[in-house]
Formats: sequence, C-alpha cells, structure tokens
Amino acid sequence: MSNRRNAVRVRKVDKPPYTIDSEKIERYDQRNLIFNRVGNDPGWAGYMRSEEEAGLHNIAEGKPGYTRVDYALAEAAWTVHECFQEAWGWERMERPLGPSLMGTKWYGKKYRVRDPAEMAARVKKAAKLYGASLVGVAAYNPLWMQVNKRVDLAPLEMPVGVKWVIVGAIEMDELGIATSPEAPAGAATGAGYSRMAFVSATLAEFIRNLGYTAVPAGNNVGLSVPMAIDAGLGQLGRHGLLITPEYGPRVRLFKVFTDLPLVPDKPIEFGVTQFCRGCKRCAEVCEVDAISFKDNPDWEPATRSSSPGALKWYIDAEKCFDYWCDNGMDCSTCISVCPYTKGRSEAHASDFWASQ
Repeated sequence: MSNRRNAVRVRKVDKPPYTIDSEKIERYDQRNLIFNRVGNDPGWAGYMRSEEEAGLHNIAEGKPGYTRVDYALAEAAWTVHECFQEAWGWERMERPLGPSLMGTKWYGKKYRVRDPAEMAARVKKAAKLYGASLVGVAAYNPLWMQVNKRVDLAPLEMPVGVKWVIVGAIEMDELGIATSPEAPAGAATGAGYSRMAFVSATLAEFIRNLGYTAVPAGNNVGLSVPMAIDAGLGQLGRHGLLITPEYGPRVRLFKVFTDLPLVPDKPIEFGVTQFCRGCKRCAEVCEVDAISFKDNPDWEPATRSSSPGALKWYIDAEKCFDYWCDNGMDCSTCISVCPYTKGRSEAHASDFWASQ
C-alpha cells in the first residue's frame, strides 16, 4: 500500500475526533499497565516475564539483527531516559553550583504574559530548539490523568492552577524502526524515549525560569494519546497509536503540565478512522494477533490493561508483551508498516549498519 503522507488533507475541527462514553470512562489505574502487571499480577501468564532470557539466547546464537553489537546499541539508547530521573521532577532543578545568573535567584518572580498566543508560540519554539519534532497545546483535562502517581501510592493530583498541557512528539529514526522486530528498532525506540526525557525536562525548566509551574512527563502521569489528539497533533489509529500527518505513528510523546498563560490548539482530522477501517495492514503483520481485525471500532476492552470508555480498536497488550519476551526485544512493526509512516517500511539490521 502506498505511503499516505502526500495524500493527507488536514483540517482543524472544534471537537476532538474521538467518541467517549461518560458513564464508562474513568481515570486509568497504573496498576493495570502491562509493564506493572509483570510484577503485580500473578494470575497472568506474563507475570515476572522479561525479554532477558530470549535476548541472551539471541546473543549466544549470534542471531542476525540480535547480536551483542545490536543489543549494545539498543540498551545504550535508553541511557538518558533511565538514568536521568531528575527529568521527571515536579520542581525546579537546582544547579550544583547554585543559580547560574550572577548568583541570584532571578527566576522566582512570575514573568508577566501580556499575550498568551505569543507565549504559546515561544513555548513551541523552545520545545523545537530542545529537540521536539511537533508541539501542541491543549486544555488540561483531569479525565486523562492516571489515578496514581506511582503504583500503590497516593492519588495523583496536579499542582493547583494547572490549566494547560503542552504535548510534544519526537520523531524516531526511520531506518531503525524499519528493522523491527530486530534490535536496531529497539534502539530507535530507546533514543526516542531518551529525547523525550531531555526535551520535557528542558522545556519544563524554561517555564519554571519564567516563574510558573511545570510538570514534565513521558508515558506516565496521564494518557499521552488523547492529550496529543486534543492538542492537534493527530488521530488515533487501529494499532492504538497516535498517527500524525507528518510522521505517521513513528513518534514518541511527552507532556508538560503548566499554569503558564497559553492558547490551545484546535484538534485536527484527516480521515484516519475511515482509512483504518479498510486498511488492516498493522493487524495483518502482527505476529500474535494483538491488533483487531474488526471492521469498526467498538467499546469492548481487550484485556485488564485496556483503558475502557472510548470507541476504538482495542489492543491486546498481553499478546504484545508476550511477543516481546519471546523475541528478546520490543517490537515496532505496526509502526513501520503503517501507510501513514513516512519513508522505508522494511529493513534489516545489516541495512541499518551499512547506511551512512
């Protein structure tokens, strides 16, 4: 199927292009997240499973696309995301040597924002300087927030006054993702997550330096996809991922919640749901049938890890995770083959390493 990028006709709409049932939808509980169930759901077959066993076997066998060099690349790509935990802090990060501007705490007083639209444009410019590929602003919606900040801890509550969420998308490496399910695709994913940490942290500090609250987040704290839809970055696809006009689903998402005066963007619509009804390419290539073949979206959650209350194609996260464990590496094949994804859709690690 041909690439969809040049055929996309985007229009701004007043309401987000999704349908929810107010009686069924509720804030998501982190304990149901598939990665958290690995440690807290002994009744599930994936309890205490990981990619480690299959990964070690792949390395020992020298399996193409899964060699020690490939795994070294993938593991290293996650470094900033995994080791820079201050990136997700809710308060301003203090420099080891103190304030960097003439030894004074110049950032405490709120900067007077005379034009919220201009400030929104400056926030987007800053985010792109730091490394974001796409940026949008949406009104803060508590419905998309998770119930708890961490598993089994106190309820998650945003600081008083938060009104907006800035949502950013980070493009993942085209050729790397095309090698999925081989390890360079995992490296492209990890690099995307590390960039998420860097961009969200620096953007939050930019806002704090203006005297305002800023809470950065990656996949945690709230549901990234509906927030990104609200912020005008794209639409929801059959594979459960955000599809953007610019990159398709080949992006990672971050958020920054704030009380900085801003102006929200309008949601967009470019025919994704209609296209996904007839496409089914992602479902066809999924090794474990984790993606629905149904012609139309519905209200039926696939597993405990599903977030109910929205009309969509529900993904079976249990099957997806099991495949990751069997593969010894995560998988992005539904991303690489999506007709909305710009560029190459299939490659191998040998192609990745041979490229310049």
